[in-house]
Amino acid sequence: MNIIFLLAPFSVLLGLLAVGAFFWTLRSGQYEDIQGAAARILIDDEDMEAPDEPETPASPESAAS
Repeated sequence: MNIIFLLAPFSVLLGLLAVGAFFWTLRSGQYEDIQGAAARILIDDEDMEAPDEPETPASPESAAS
């Protein structure tokens, strides 16, 4: 029965930590764009801009000089 005196405050403290973490995520903007990630997964990679072509390497003749 004495364990209840340890577990009750511990559970209250754990609950307060969970509520604090929830409000921290609200303030940091974690819930601003919930649908954005779900929509981004559907976008094909081909639709995005292709990176610039890399420069062609120098010919071995010009590297030897």
